[in-house]
Amino acid sequence: MYRLESAFQNKPIFMPYFPLGYPDLEISIDVIEALAQNGADLIEVGLSFSDPLADGPVIQQATQVALEKGITVKKSLEAVKELRKRGVTIPLILMGYYNPMLAYGLEKFIHDAREAGADGFIVPDLPLEEAEEFQSINGDMPLIQMLAPTSPDERMEAIARTAKGFIYLVSVTGVTGERREVSNDLGDLISRVRAHTSVPVCVGFGIGTPEQAKQVGQLADGVIVGSACVKMIGGSQKPVETAKQFAAEFRSALSNHG
Repeated sequence: MYRLESAFQNKPIFMPYFPLGYPDLEISIDVIEALAQNGADLIEVGLSFSDPLADGPVIQQATQVALEKGITVKKSLEAVKELRKRGVTIPLILMGYYNPMLAYGLEKFIHDAREAGADGFIVPDLPLEEAEEFQSINGDMPLIQMLAPTSPDERMEAIARTAKGFIYLVSVTGVTGERREVSNDLGDLISRVRAHTSVPVCVGFGIGTPEQAKQVGQLADGVIVGSACVKMIGGSQKPVETAKQFAAEFRSALSNHG
């Protein structure tokens, strides 16, 4: 938890998402290292799954490629360990679906993730009501909860009250993917969540440019960038160079948010 808490000392934080194994395992490790060393404050490390319900076409396609190239949960955890060996010190949150974790063995998965150096989990298809077993095993490693604009107040309150690490606020309804503009209601939505919790509120889904990140960073504690990051880096001839530039541009936009 310490790494996670210290990441939020300097808000708003920049939190890119990138899946392990895309375009292949070695490059994905280099890309995540480059993001970490050029401005990312926290990285959502993607674990690939054949049925990614919450993801739009860009991330679906990337995780499909990763699976075709042979990525597994075990290789993903070894990659996290490798990133720590290379001196990556920022928090790494594992983002993945519940099925592969169950198939790996839940207790073993959480234990191995901790050993590898992960700092927490985001499991989009594991609602709070069904997360008891997971929560009972993961100890102080937070299971980050997601909230959406459609969450009713009492659900928002229940999730916010018990939240650890940070809250992943989905800024739009629908799947992941870039949107043209930031929703006008975002400020109200963040205020609704903050009424129930003191943990940081990070906003994701739909943020595609440094300019949008800057707008969101004026309201939220952190900005999550997934599809735009995967698309830009994955489509590049020089993915590692592109990752460095991508992180630096977003970090700079967020640092000048005053």
